[in-house]
Amino acid sequence: MLGVLSDRTYRHLFLAQVVALLGTGLATMALGLLAYDLAGDRAAMVLGTVFTIKMVAYVGIAPIAGAFAERLPRRALLVTLDLVRAAVALALPFVTEVWQIYILIFFLQSASAAFTPTFQATIPDVLPDEARYTRALSLSRLAYDLENIISPALAAVLLTVMSYNALFLGTVAGFGASALLVLTVVLPVPKATVARGIYDRTTRGLRIYLATPRLRGLLGLNLAVSSAGAMVLVNSVVLVRGQLGLDDTALAWSMFAYGAGSMVAALALPRVLDKYPDRPVMLTGAWLMMLALFGIAAGIIGFGLSWPLLLTIWLLIGLGNSAVLTPSGRLLRRSAQPEDRPAVFAAQFALSHACWLITYPLAGWTMTAFGTVPVLILLGSLAVLGIVAALRVWPADVSDNTGASHTEF
Repeated sequence: MLGVLSDRTYRHLFLAQVVALLGTGLATMALGLLAYDLAGDRAAMVLGTVFTIKMVAYVGIAPIAGAFAERLPRRALLVTLDLVRAAVALALPFVTEVWQIYILIFFLQSASAAFTPTFQATIPDVLPDEARYTRALSLSRLAYDLENIISPALAAVLLTVMSYNALFLGTVAGFGASALLVLTVVLPVPKATVARGIYDRTTRGLRIYLATPRLRGLLGLNLAVSSAGAMVLVNSVVLVRGQLGLDDTALAWSMFAYGAGSMVAALALPRVLDKYPDRPVMLTGAWLMMLALFGIAAGIIGFGLSWPLLLTIWLLIGLGNSAVLTPSGRLLRRSAQPEDRPAVFAAQFALSHACWLITYPLAGWTMTAFGTVPVLILLGSLAVLGIVAALRVWPADVSDNTGASHTEF
């Protein structure tokens, strides 16, 4: 897996991703504690609203950004967006009201909505060989997983000597370092072979995505991922701090368990994907997340909530999450020509986060209004819906087709 780091351009981009993720992870921990500080037991409602705003920005901005990414110098675009994110993060320690969080998060996530799909679409151009690209996907997933482990652990240490507001400065440093690393490389810019209008460029990625069976199946699996992930990201602070009565460090270790599960899967997936097609691997991960949601609900009903139970379930959800998300880049790469990749990656970014736009508010609002077991049953049912949809629209007999399987637009 580490062999792909011999490519200097990819190595610098990977390091840029790592430092930006580390900074983002510190901000996530700080944001949860800030919400709890400002809203107390209604922190789940605040975080649900924050994540909803994030998803609105992602769904609205990503397709537009994807349409123009092929027309702009990628390096300059990525560096500018990193600097915008750093500037917004610098303002977060000065927040005193909940509405201020909402405004800053919108600007921060709008920049991320333009940055992330452009960055993701660049990697298959840097590493055109599919075997090397698969390793890069696993390494990228591993970076996310290590962030889920390192950021909480680092936050737990830092919180013993400083307030959570200081963690936002780590976010500023992460985005700044990412911008500097991107500046050190020259990025390929595939040229479009056909001149297209603004409407055509804005909607092309979505049309390719929805015309491709494997990508329609991916959309259903995205709903399963967002259902389980929303439970973890929105409600962990309430479960750990509110219901279990544990401290900030326990919250960090709970997120550590989620990241550890995802990391184990990411390390195993390159070998697994060499032997098995993407579809059964991804479906297995989705089923695992769904069963974990219903499993913890049954455990709470039978024995009550405990920290060991929470850690175990969060670890299983992490395993399933990585099993679905790591191979998704392979599906996107196979389904688009090089010049269409920014648009198709942007479509995946927007549509997957449209699923989060549904599950984030449901996770926060249902938890606040009805409690833990009802929200687990609701999110588990949504995961089932996503899996059934994936099975119907992504037949097994087309899962190994490596050509673009959409109608040319």
